[in-house]
Amino acid sequence: MKLGIVGLPNVGKSTLFNAITQAGAESANYPFCTIEPNIGIVDVPDERIDSLAKMYNPKKVTRAYIEFVDIAGLVKGASRGEGLGNKFLSHIREVDAIVHVVRCFEDTNITHVDGSIDPIRDIETINFELILSDIEIIDRKIDRVKKMLKGDKSLAAELELLERVKAAMEEGKSARSLEYTDDELVMLHDVALISMKPVLYAANLAEDDFSKGVDNNKFYCAVKEYAAEEKSEVIPVSARIEEEISQLDAEEKALFLEELGMNESGLDRLIRASYKLLGLISYLTAGEPEVRAWTITKGTKAPQAAGKIHSDFERGFIRAEVVAYDDLMACGNMTAAKEKGLVRSEGKEYVMKDGDIVLFRFNV
Repeated sequence: MKLGIVGLPNVGKSTLFNAITQAGAESANYPFCTIEPNIGIVDVPDERIDSLAKMYNPKKVTRAYIEFVDIAGLVKGASRGEGLGNKFLSHIREVDAIVHVVRCFEDTNITHVDGSIDPIRDIETINFELILSDIEIIDRKIDRVKKMLKGDKSLAAELELLERVKAAMEEGKSARSLEYTDDELVMLHDVALISMKPVLYAANLAEDDFSKGVDNNKFYCAVKEYAAEEKSEVIPVSARIEEEISQLDAEEKALFLEELGMNESGLDRLIRASYKLLGLISYLTAGEPEVRAWTITKGTKAPQAAGKIHSDFERGFIRAEVVAYDDLMACGNMTAAKEKGLVRSEGKEYVMKDGDIVLFRFNV
């Protein structure tokens, strides 16, 4: 999974990126200090992997991971190249989803490009630039389809769809705000519209907002309301808190979060929300050579899940031997789980579940 972190300059994007990836991206109090996108890989926290590692004592432990891309701050006119905008927009087209960092704190020491704090204005500034950029892309696609239509009347439905999407975007609506059939989604797959990507708003709050209660922050409440209207996700984070947490060991981190009245870090909330946003789950493989988490889309059937490991597993799929994580933990080991009949043999139509521990049988 690749997530692009976007936002106006000086909203805390790079500070948050540094904290959650510990990648050391430059963070400074002036626009465009991030020009090339910084990339950081973050392991997905998963207590199930820790427990299985204790049970099997494997030679190798491999967690699922997320790739975060810190994309430079966008400004008004980005779609026309302002602030090197076109270059930044091309980076956003390559990610699976957008994490839109929105400033929800007052600080006279940190300048705002528009001179005041207004998260909804900031969101709409970026959304407007993304939509304008998409209109250019869809215009080019419409021109190509019109030329091809003369010799292939089957493209009429695609042209009608593209023109409907363009009309909505000209009204200021994102491409993702429309309803689509499965066939229409296939038609749009190669158009690479940024405003089609799912969005997770990360409301960057002051550190003391968490002790006071985040719902007392009027800016955060405004972002929540805005996100609800467009059916997007929003999570409260504090880039400064995440920066402090990144320098603590596990025990110190737990104590620090407890003092703030938080049961998980902003990174944990961000990862959980990202999985939900993209409809992802993890299945697990476990043994002495390796304990590993594999990320798949919810609804994936067993052969396709096996194909995540190797294409031969999918091609020669015979069956999947599956036990639920909770059942294995309750039994204490795989032998006991088998004796209790909790290890199931599943065929090609089995839909994988989050936390399934699987051994694939195949023959090629």
